[in-house]
Amino acid sequence: MYLEKINLINFKNYELMYADFSEGINCLVGLNGCGKTNLLDAIFYLSFTKSAFNLIDHQNIRHGEQHFSVAGVFHAGNRRNEVQITLQQQHSKKILVDQKKQKKASGHVGRFPVVLIAPGDIELILGGSEIRRKMIDMLLSQLDPSYLEDLMTYSRALKHRNQLLKYFYKNQLHDQDQLEPFDQIILQTGKRIAKARSKFVARYEPLLQEHFRWISNGREQVTLQYASTFLEPDFEEAFYRALEKDMILQRTTQGVHRDDIIFEMDGYPMKKYGSQGQQKSYIIALKLAQFDILLEEKRFKPILLLDDIFDKLDDERIGKMVDLIENHKFGQIFLTDARPERTWHFLRDIKTELKVFQVEKGIIEELNQ
Repeated sequence: MYLEKINLINFKNYELMYADFSEGINCLVGLNGCGKTNLLDAIFYLSFTKSAFNLIDHQNIRHGEQHFSVAGVFHAGNRRNEVQITLQQQHSKKILVDQKKQKKASGHVGRFPVVLIAPGDIELILGGSEIRRKMIDMLLSQLDPSYLEDLMTYSRALKHRNQLLKYFYKNQLHDQDQLEPFDQIILQTGKRIAKARSKFVARYEPLLQEHFRWISNGREQVTLQYASTFLEPDFEEAFYRALEKDMILQRTTQGVHRDDIIFEMDGYPMKKYGSQGQQKSYIIALKLAQFDILLEEKRFKPILLLDDIFDKLDDERIGKMVDLIENHKFGQIFLTDARPERTWHFLRDIKTELKVFQVEKGIIEELNQ
């Protein structure tokens, strides 16, 4: 699969932008803050109908404007699809595929898969459990629309239950009849979510291990584990036993929104015992495993977005990535770099179609090689 072209109107720092892309490698070069990452995010938006970096949709509208539009043309096999996503202030966004309005985002997510590797990915290791759950949820949502539906249903029920808990606490009330419908939704959809995550992590782990061995030359052994109270036999009892605590804290303390994904190396937490190099290798292995799963499921290569990757990796790890590119492991690639000479140094001998674009203050221009 590849993205033939893109057209942006009032998206982040882009007032009006149009570009045709290579089916191979597309390098976006320019100073920090010029809009390179925003362009990657626009591609991500076409796939996920939301930003990878700013989850508040209206904040992606260019400052001072009232709407934005992100449009592009994807090719997958013999299929050609025009995708446009628009948003106006005070309105919900519209998703059009071949000029037909899509009723649900869940029906769109996964049709045009992408894998993003960005500097902020280190928070998968260093940050809290929420970002790790988000990683698994985004992957599963690309593979299974019913999973995304369950996730959205669960989130709505959780929001309503927490609102009731706050209301009960404020007014010194407790009405189990009002809580019960939301409790049942959380228990039923939560169980399905936990089973899907557990099954997926079991599939994900060996691919992660394979890529990590290759990147690190087999020096360490890594694992990936899923921890959820909803996989315990008494999860329903534990959920109801927590009600008193929930009432005091005014939030739901049991559920799949509290799950975690455990990253370990040689039996120890990667967060505490992994060096910077080992942590970077783990992140790359995670992303390469994502690529493999999407390729296996979709039967075509997802688009790979590499944000500032050369600046965050040492030469050995960059060499590993270049080897994969040279061996045609990937399909279409978009990468950003603040130093164009460095990009050219690493990619000059690659026998793959290459386009380089200069990005400056929301303006993009293709450079002659």
